[in-house]
Amino acid sequence: MNRFEVILYWSDQDDRFIAEVPELPGCFADGETYAECLQMAETVMQEWIEMTRDMDEPIPTPKGRLMYA
Repeated sequence: MNRFEVILYWSDQDDRFIAEVPELPGCFADGETYAECLQMAETVMQEWIEMTRDMDEPIPTPKGRLMYA
């Protein structure tokens, strides 16, 4: 279970929902629906963590709710 903050919003430019994970640099997902976007974000977070581990890089500790984005 990922405990990183996910920011979801609608993008008029992309005509899709966008998910950002601020604590995992470059970790983004998108989807046609809110639920699809959140599901894709879970997948992308797991892939980000696995790739970072494979590169022997440190995984950030989830900080909970951030006060900025």
